[in-house]
Amino acid sequence: MNWYLAKIVYQVISGKGVHNPQVDEQFRLIKADELEWAWEKAQIVGRRGEDIFKNDRDENVHWNFIAVEDVTPIENMEDGSQIYARTKEPESMEEYIQLTKAKAKLLYANSTTTIVA
Repeated sequence: MNWYLAKIVYQVISGKGVHNPQVDEQFRLIKADELEWAWEKAQIVGRRGEDIFKNDRDENVHWNFIAVEDVTPIENMEDGSQIYARTKEPESMEEYIQLTKAKAKLLYANSTTTIVA
């Protein structure tokens, strides 16, 4: 059996859909004998992920499966192995660096609180 990384994409519609368009991109690990079977399994996972539920404003929220956008073999499952990368072109590098460092600091603060508690 081999491991694959599948990108599954959903459209999210709240209430009557009068809001900024929302898309949820999920990266899921799939275990399969071959790429074709991994693709089929990812399709099943995507369809099973469709849902309708109520939000905090008592509106229906629809998660509509769009597609499996990509399935990539994971060659090496070892500590520190890269399984996903994306290159961005931020409008402001300074703002991007500040935001990234702030998120990292918050994550670290929350993790040390959890570990100590």
